[in-house]
Amino acid sequence: MRPYEVMVIFDADLDTETIQAAVQAQRDLLRSRGAELGPVDVWGRRRFAYELKHRWEGYYVVHQARAEPAAMDELHRMLSLSDDVLRHKVLRIPEHVYGRLGGDRPEPDGASAPTA
Repeated sequence: MRPYEVMVIFDADLDTETIQAAVQAQRDLLRSRGAELGPVDVWGRRRFAYELKHRWEGYYVVHQARAEPAAMDELHRMLSLSDDVLRHKVLRIPEHVYGRLGGDRPEPDGASAPTA
């Protein structure tokens, strides 16, 4: 199994429950295909730099999983067909990056964070 990161940009007009249900459906699809699910990072509503499908805002969600390529192909297909998804990107990530979402990212070049 290979580590992947999936970024999904949902229509910002959707309610939170709909977005959560869509993310859960994506994770259920991966789980049913034998994937090991990783962390989910919800970035929330963000403004675009340019207009995208007649919208200026989107709701960002990033999640990780270890899966076989066929499972990720099926997820890509599912996201491509969804009307609620404005954009998505499925990336294969290096093994040492897997699981590092949010505040547990290392400082570049091994430098430690400045102390106050």
